[in-house]
Amino acid sequence: QVQLVESGGGLVQAGGSLRLSCAGSGRAFSMWCMGWFRQAPGKEREFVSAVGWSGRSTRYADSVKGRFTIYRDNAESTTYLQMNSLKPEDTAVYYCAGDRDKGYVGDDYSDPSRYDYWGQGIQVTVSS
Repeated sequence: QVQLVESGGGLVQAGGSLRLSCAGSGRAFSMWCMGWFRQAPGKEREFVSAVGWSGRSTRYADSVKGRFTIYRDNAESTTYLQMNSLKPEDTAVYYCAGDRDKGYVGDDYSDPSRYDYWGQGIQVTVSS
């Protein structure tokens, strides 16, 4: 059974930083494209960032570009989202997701339906 488990969320003041981790089970994880999404109360789930299997290809939502960095450690089966200069509007439940069928980022990286596995979500709260 494949599992994705997020950690690293919490409460931080505006301007602060957090690093989210997504630990995957199974050796195949290293071949997956991985994504981060978030959902704020009353809003739809939105794309945040994605990384291809090798870690060389990355994509970001415009709202986080320049502030967030996605990277992965395949030896540890973990994907990370480093979040700097956090803003109150970044407050949301963050989810990591994995695409078991395609390791490359491609064009549909921001489509949640592409991803086969999802973590349980972790709360990030940024106070003003």
